[in-house]
Amino acid sequence: MSTFSEKAKNLYKTLCQTEWNATVTGVLIALFSILIMAWWRPWGAVGAIRNWGEWILYGIGVFDHAPSAFLFNSGSVIGIGFVAGAFVSACLGNDFSFKFPPPWELVKAVIAGILMGVGSAFAGGCNVGGMYNAIGNLAANGFTMWIGLVIGVILGLKYIYWEMEHITWGISGGKNIDMPFALKVILGIAAIIALFWGAKVYSGSEDAYAASLGGILLISAALGYSMQRGRWCMVQAFREPHMTGDCTLAKSVALSILILAIGAAVLKYAVPQRGPAVAVGNTVISALEDVEVDEIDDEDLADTLEDVVDAGDQALQGAQRVLDPVNYVRGTFGWGGILGGFLFGLGAMFAGGCGSGTLWRVGEGQMKLWLVVPVFGVTNAIMTKWFKAMHMEGTGALHVGSKLGKHIYLPDVLGYGGTLILIAIIMGLWYLIVDWNEDSNKFIVGM
Repeated sequence: MSTFSEKAKNLYKTLCQTEWNATVTGVLIALFSILIMAWWRPWGAVGAIRNWGEWILYGIGVFDHAPSAFLFNSGSVIGIGFVAGAFVSACLGNDFSFKFPPPWELVKAVIAGILMGVGSAFAGGCNVGGMYNAIGNLAANGFTMWIGLVIGVILGLKYIYWEMEHITWGISGGKNIDMPFALKVILGIAAIIALFWGAKVYSGSEDAYAASLGGILLISAALGYSMQRGRWCMVQAFREPHMTGDCTLAKSVALSILILAIGAAVLKYAVPQRGPAVAVGNTVISALEDVEVDEIDDEDLADTLEDVVDAGDQALQGAQRVLDPVNYVRGTFGWGGILGGFLFGLGAMFAGGCGSGTLWRVGEGQMKLWLVVPVFGVTNAIMTKWFKAMHMEGTGALHVGSKLGKHIYLPDVLGYGGTLILIAIIMGLWYLIVDWNEDSNKFIVGM
């Protein structure tokens, strides 16, 4: 029994306390990202944060109309599940505490929230929806945000070096309020129960939209848990190669994007033998395959059966997609994506976390990020409303008249095979360059 107990403790330590390997975490995040797409839609951080910001603006009278309910907005439910999953991980791993930063960090939190809110509006999403999931969903705009992120992060790194030499006010005075580990475990278990209870309530709804939110909640919780457990933050993937030379997270993100892109191609490709009509077609053909229509005396019945067979055959020939190709294809392949990525990357450096990294840090009690989120949400909500009023992104998901850039779904240009080859080449080059830089230090930004 003692051996079994020791094995159980080791398993708990591996799953809940040890920091997960970055490569394993990246693979898990890609797989959960594919699962949530197969369930319904790609995930993102800014949809939740914007919805919460809209409610703040509505609550103080800035917006006239109430936004969609945060418990029934799919983006918001993703955010809630994500933070809850990170909270579970932080509690069970003894990482949760209320971490209050010094005053200067709170000033930076406000600046970060503004930059991230504006940047994500220009780029059509944060580092997840605008870059990670955009490239993973085979959209060209993901690459323009990627370019902007690199520039923004490098400038942000130069600022951090300057700050270390010149800022003296408000850099001390932070504090940490902890709680007993046993209480954290209880809170973590309570959060798990709440997640499954919430999923059960959603799934029991008679409304099909609400019923589908149960899966969204649980898969996003798995994403939040994995990211917190692996300390997986995309801004670090862009920062560390230029700061310390460490390419661990950059390699992990590159691999994760490639896996996600392969999964998205499978879900977005039109396969003839897939979809609800196929099941009907198979049933019809199977039931009538032994019937000799020509030998039926009743002419009307024979004609009807022929029509049924034709309908079944057409159902079998109809190409079906699991996921609509327009998902995360934004009209920001151009200056909008680059500017948005630049502003967002700079803001993420001020915040100390990207969009998803901000949310999982909220889940572990980092109060600086608790301030970043509402400022981020309010700013993005205002910018998004203004963009709509100015018709910045056109009138449709694939509208080519966007003022921020072009809508380009890469398979429309290169085909699915060519698109996956392109993404594999670019991710492979990124992998090789950061790996080479780890030894050569050619791209280290000096102080």
